[in-house]
Amino acid sequence: MSPPAHNSLFPHAAHAEVHHRGLPQTEFTCAFSQEERSLLLRLAHDAIVSVLQSRNLCLEAPTAHLAEARGVFTSLYLRDALRGCVGYVYPKSSVFRAVAESARAAAFEDNRFPPVTQEEAAGLEVELSILSPPQPIQPEAIQIGQHGLLISQNGRRGLLLPQVAVERHWGRTTFLRQTCQKAGLPADAWQSGASIQAFTAEIFDDKQ
Repeated sequence: MSPPAHNSLFPHAAHAEVHHRGLPQTEFTCAFSQEERSLLLRLAHDAIVSVLQSRNLCLEAPTAHLAEARGVFTSLYLRDALRGCVGYVYPKSSVFRAVAESARAAAFEDNRFPPVTQEEAAGLEVELSILSPPQPIQPEAIQIGQHGLLISQNGRRGLLLPQVAVERHWGRTTFLRQTCQKAGLPADAWQSGASIQAFTAEIFDDKQ
């Protein structure tokens, strides 16, 4: 199975903004048990290694919960530096399959970085962000640390994960302006007809 292209338009895969780790969780905290989190993190690592070893990987979800369709972003770190971040905004497959596909894309298809090597794979750390479906939101309802943003207008779309605003100490207005700029839109497009959607994320990583 080929990893998804990092530069496709939504609802396909896209990269996320660089962010740090260990940030506040959202309202979806604990939607996945510790056992499920561990399983998904191991899956992300195995999906990357399976490409390097040219072997097949079964992506049939082992439980009904992990078969639910969810958007997913996988962030890879090597020695605490970002090594790739790619994901799906909209639910397109089971969370189990989406974790594997986004991990492979982050490792091999994020054109900000060269493909991960066999030597690097052993030292990678994985962070997963499991997204809720984006929903329209009024600017005044946006909560920093809880909501990620997806802003679109005239065929352009930009996304920032919830972690970004927290890590960069942005307020609501700055978060909106930065998401517009990520889309290649004027910074004030959120005030002039752009579509504003928000989502939440359950975030967990190898260190947890």
